[in-house]
Amino acid sequence: MKKTKEFLIPFIGLKLGKHHFEYQINNSFFEIFDYNEYQDSNIKVNVVLEKKSTLLELSFKHKGVVNVPCDLTSEDFDLPVKGKMKLIVRFGEEYNNDNEELLILPHGEFEVDIAQYIYEMIVLSVPLRRVHPGVKDGSLKTEALTKLNELIVKEEKKENKQEENIDPRWDKLKQLLTDK
Repeated sequence: MKKTKEFLIPFIGLKLGKHHFEYQINNSFFEIFDYNEYQDSNIKVNVVLEKKSTLLELSFKHKGVVNVPCDLTSEDFDLPVKGKMKLIVRFGEEYNNDNEELLILPHGEFEVDIAQYIYEMIVLSVPLRRVHPGVKDGSLKTEALTKLNELIVKEEKKENKQEENIDPRWDKLKQLLTDK
């Protein structure tokens, strides 16, 4: 993973209190992480850093769209995504990011890299199963769906023909059950 200076927040010169940062995320951001699941992306990320005397509190929020293929039809569509996350940054003897909500930086650090946290927050907000909204409401028109609908109609006609060719002996057996 390449480092980007854009996502480094130098907190050493900031006053105590809240500080706002805004990022516009597109596919070039995901290329940093060698992640190419999205055809296109346009996501706005707001970060609020609250500097306190002994720790930092980071609040992340994102909202936007990612262009992904539908799992059922393979048609590309814009999937809206949104989410939020909190991160607490403390200072200790050595770097530790084992906990997803707590980051420990060594004493003497002067900046925090938030790129990994933004990446994880966005990727985890995209559902595993992606279904085109046109499939859910029945408004999607594709060649594949048209062909499937043609095949469904043909299968129903075959089932009707099978019902017409019922052996009369079965009717006699059914009568035995109903005569009781």
